[in-house]
Amino acid sequence: MPATVLTARALLLDMDGTLVNSDAVVERVWRRWAGRHALDGDEVMKVVHGRQGHASMAVLLPDRPLEQNLADNARMLADETADMDGVVEVPGAAAFLDSLKGVPHALVTSADVALSTARMTAAGLVLPEVRITAESVGASKPDPEGFLKGAAELGVDPADCVVLEDSGVGIAAGRAAGMTVVGVGPRAGAHGPDAVVRDLTQVRVEALADGSVRLHLG
Repeated sequence: MPATVLTARALLLDMDGTLVNSDAVVERVWRRWAGRHALDGDEVMKVVHGRQGHASMAVLLPDRPLEQNLADNARMLADETADMDGVVEVPGAAAFLDSLKGVPHALVTSADVALSTARMTAAGLVLPEVRITAESVGASKPDPEGFLKGAAELGVDPADCVVLEDSGVGIAAGRAAGMTVVGVGPRAGAHGPDAVVRDLTQVRVEALADGSVRLHLG
């Protein structure tokens, strides 16, 4: 792919699939859930990436009461937080985060505080100081609320932010927030991001004298 250069004043980073490869545990937990509800596991896996668990359940079981989804989601979060087997960094993530010192950036994840802390730690990654988690928002991705809150906390106009995301709902959320979206990994390309990279080894960060940042992709 030819090199792409983007300029921004802040970066908003998804976690699962973008910084952390948690696919193994996500598959285990959701396929068990699918089996309990007599749903096709492959079809379930097409829905769950990027969303909060209860939002995925609402798509998959549209007639089930919200209270049941929330209760199921709480149990699932506990199971996921206890299972770090196979959780590793996306290639290049540690070096990428290290290169963001002095660059405004935030983690914007559908995971809660406990799960995001556990997964970032298991992958050997430093948590950004600014974190927007499931507890921070009233609506899950693809709603743009999380990215808009991240921009607001950093004091940066949404139009001056670049989002890094892997999932369809995350890419849609970044677009709805009015931000430039870089897709990361094999799932991203099908969802129309502004640019795509294989992993974070293909992203180089250049901090500029005026406080902005230049991203070299490819």
